[in-house]
Amino acid sequence: MFDPYPKALERCTLCPRLARYREEVARRKRRAYQNEDYWGKPVPGFGDPKARVLLLGLAPGAHGSNRTGRMFTGDGSGNFLFPALYRTGFASQPDSRRRDDALTLSDMWITAACRCVPPGNKPTKQEVLTCQTWLAHDFGGLKNAKLVLALGSIAHDSYLELLKSRGHALTKNRYKFAHGALHQLENALPLLDSYHVSIQNTNTGKLTPEMFDAVLARAKAFVASE
Repeated sequence: MFDPYPKALERCTLCPRLARYREEVARRKRRAYQNEDYWGKPVPGFGDPKARVLLLGLAPGAHGSNRTGRMFTGDGSGNFLFPALYRTGFASQPDSRRRDDALTLSDMWITAACRCVPPGNKPTKQEVLTCQTWLAHDFGGLKNAKLVLALGSIAHDSYLELLKSRGHALTKNRYKFAHGALHQLENALPLLDSYHVSIQNTNTGKLTPEMFDAVLARAKAFVASE
């Protein structure tokens, strides 16, 4: 039976640098959140266990998911993501501020390539590979998944690396990251790419609401046709 919130994940210290950093951020806190208790642990995936779309992000934000304990919750990336999910019918409400609010997801599961906040939002390649233990956990439990939606090139590559670790013979250069690209993979879930919903992309116009809505609409149409 799929355990979406494994206790072993909360205790994970497989990446010592990340374990130290997530706890340091939780201890120091941001001034605006001085009165809040930070999560400060690896962040589990969440959503609809019967989801057909698996949304794969990069890593928790220092004062977003690392504070709230839920993916994309409580920071600028989430402020862009959840309204879009609401507009396209994947989310029950357009905002997500706490892990115990009323938000629910429909037909979508959200997880990340790296479960701990990395310094500078940049996990090492080895840290991403090490964290595949938990990515594999989510993939193994989501029996209805039909599509992976990767936010950014690191998430894109982490999925391909997971497939390679499982014995899939694929050449990564054949499946280069490109916003809006749909990659059909032999004997594996198809991969749909989007720019990440980071404020660096959304504040500069590299990723607009219209662009992201189009990707989400394509994801919804794809799984409906399967």
